[in-house]
Amino acid sequence: MLPRCVFHEGALLWDAAHESPARRSAQMQAALQRLHDQGHVQGWRDEAFCFWPDADASPDAQHAAFLQMERAGFRFLGMMSHAVHINGFTPDARMWCGQRSATKATDPGMWDNVTAGGLAAGETLARCARRELWEEAGYRLQAPEALVLAGRVRISGATPTGWHDEMLHVYNLSLPADFAPCNQDGEVQSFACLSASEVMAQLAAGPFTADAALAIALGVLCSHTP
Repeated sequence: MLPRCVFHEGALLWDAAHESPARRSAQMQAALQRLHDQGHVQGWRDEAFCFWPDADASPDAQHAAFLQMERAGFRFLGMMSHAVHINGFTPDARMWCGQRSATKATDPGMWDNVTAGGLAAGETLARCARRELWEEAGYRLQAPEALVLAGRVRISGATPTGWHDEMLHVYNLSLPADFAPCNQDGEVQSFACLSASEVMAQLAAGPFTADAALAIALGVLCSHTP
């Protein structure tokens, strides 16, 4: 289905290193489209993600990604994507959390931090954070420096649609005392402002997504680091 793609010793090898990023992207997108038309690739979004083979590569780096393609293909092929997660804290140390819509294809009804989303092709981390804050929580980020990088953590595991492999870029954000989230895109059905003990109880009980749980843990560790 892909040019110069063969099976070898149980692995599928694609000889595309000599191709340009644009050419690789076009070939992979065409192959995924055919697989989608045949019913193999589910959850098609008409949204492109970028792929960097090096796990340590920064998505804000100046060099081009290896390729970009439909985001649904990442789980289908087990390729690493990138996402931004934001922990939103109130002045009295509570945390805003959002419940995912019951109609979402992935983890419906589970809980996230105040906002989280995949890094679209061509976006910087800061632009993704700003977009997701508005779309999911109705918050306009006026000063990007207000986002405090807590770090990044990689998560991977089997899902019904393939292998989820994602680098989570985690930020902490201090929110105004009078702020109340208001979802704009239909992807969040409710919000709750939880105390530290409530967050820990919910993490132990299991209603948070695995991604959000990791992001919250990293954010809390960062906020308590001298």
